[in-house]
Amino acid sequence: MDLRKLKTLIDLVSESNISELEITETEGKVRIVKGGGAAPVQYVQTLAAPPAAAAPAAAGAPAAPSAPVAEAAPAGHAVKSPMVGTFYRSSSPGAPAFVEVGSKVNEGDTVCIIEAMKILNEIEADKSGTITQILGENGQAVEYGQPLFIIE
Repeated sequence: MDLRKLKTLIDLVSESNISELEITETEGKVRIVKGGGAAPVQYVQTLAAPPAAAAPAAAGAPAAPSAPVAEAAPAGHAVKSPMVGTFYRSSSPGAPAFVEVGSKVNEGDTVCIIEAMKILNEIEADKSGTITQILGENGQAVEYGQPLFIIE
């Protein structure tokens, strides 16, 4: 990938509302992640098998934890994090939590807040039901797609 194309991609990411961009081409892969300042760029040239394929062969341990994770998958509907950020169960430190285990929620009710890039984003229930599990820890970092609540 030439430098002009790379610079154009960086400019597009920094000026847009997206936080991450990944492009794979025949000569390699480019991943641009927007941060607080300049956007860091990761350029990986792949000509053979991806590095992830070599890791399990080097250590047998990664195969073992995957089985317990599959067994520990909670029953019910998972409300997942739509972004990377910091999970908060209430609107402020002294306020009561939006929901507790056993709380009845309707679709669209606020269940938590995720702070991302100094912006507080209200996360809503995407299904009506009863909260059976709270999987997120207050004040802890969460990943995109990470289950936060289980609704039955």
